[in-house]
Amino acid sequence: MLTNMLTLDFIREARERIAPHVHHTPVMSSRAFNAIAGREVWFKCENFQRGGAFKMRGAANRIFALDAQERARGVAAFSSGNHAQAVALAARDAGTRAVIVMPQDAPRAKVEATRGYGAEIVFYDRQRDDREAVARDVAERGGGLVLVPPYDDYHVMAGQGTCVLELLEEVQDLDAIVTPIGGGGLFAGASTVAKGVSAGRIRCFGVEPETGDDTRQSLHAGERMTIPPPPTIADGARVQSPGALTFPFVQKNAEDVLVVSDTELIEALKFLLFRLKILVEPTGALAVAVALFNKLPADVRRVGVVISGGNVDADALARIVKE
Repeated sequence: MLTNMLTLDFIREARERIAPHVHHTPVMSSRAFNAIAGREVWFKCENFQRGGAFKMRGAANRIFALDAQERARGVAAFSSGNHAQAVALAARDAGTRAVIVMPQDAPRAKVEATRGYGAEIVFYDRQRDDREAVARDVAERGGGLVLVPPYDDYHVMAGQGTCVLELLEEVQDLDAIVTPIGGGGLFAGASTVAKGVSAGRIRCFGVEPETGDDTRQSLHAGERMTIPPPPTIADGARVQSPGALTFPFVQKNAEDVLVVSDTELIEALKFLLFRLKILVEPTGALAVAVALFNKLPADVRRVGVVISGGNVDADALARIVKE
């Protein structure tokens, strides 16, 4: 595996490539949150990104790195929502066709947004079908569409890492970076930036739902493990196994992979919504929950937290708030 392909320079090239197509998202802090967390926390708010999540960065980098012939054929992707929207939006920017494979139980708001950006949608059964196999079949039948993976691609990982490149230019002397982990693309890019910019000093932590801890199990086992479809409200982290390309970066850069319960996720989401007035989806609150519930080592005093997305279905939000 060419793990050396994902470098700080490669990520800086990605930033130049995607600059016309993504937002430089804000960094926020809260004295009330810091008082509860017992440390200084800075939120990199990718919920304000185009498409509502960090996924726009990776999708744009992959699609705008295609040559003219590849772009003319169009692209395909598989996703539960945020990557789907990102690929649809980046493909629209590039003037090319996008076909997205989505689970039948994907959040309605994400399905509608993906269609709204002009993509065609093919549904699959999460419990029965292999989503990547379905996507590859769709790509082949569609005339050789280029597959844009949600995480297992070096251009995608590099694009995702640009959010932490921005964060570290704005906030110096951080002790740690914390990101959600689904397939691992965000963590791979973010940790590569953190280690590269700080000469290895910044500590890196990933976060998963406790019922969907495939990466934590894999890190402790020393090899990629597979779990059943996880029952968690964090739909963007319902991955059953870490990526083949992303997992080596977890092994190389992660001090640990932490977990939070759905109850803790809900509390973090509600704190962000009612105290900070920030709308975040459950997956986007994973890293926030780790800080809120004091799960980081005590000597981590200054931490950067990636809020990965804000695409929450209105009905789901109403249920969460009621609970």
